[in-house]
Amino acid sequence: MAVSALTSVQSLFPDTAGASAASSPGSGNFLSLIDTALRGVSDTQSAASAAESGYTVGAPGATLGHALVTSDRAEVAWNATVAVRNEVVAAYQSVMSMQF
Repeated sequence: MAVSALTSVQSLFPDTAGASAASSPGSGNFLSLIDTALRGVSDTQSAASAAESGYTVGAPGATLGHALVTSDRAEVAWNATVAVRNEVVAAYQSVMSMQF
């Protein structure tokens, strides 16, 4: 479930989806998958911040619509990241509570 959720998060970032071997769950290790997903979220948040700043200072070509869309994308990416983290923690707790 967590890997499919990470793949869903990665699909939000078309620039990084095919950039490395971590784009498909079977081809890379888990750490590189997490690293790629988190870098994508960070890049999205940076783009949103830049768009909001550009609109605030009145940069040429900066529109409110673009700032709102990039901000919404960053929020969705962050919420998906938190949801994946919660699933990974729940899975870890389930494994740790198993008795052998």
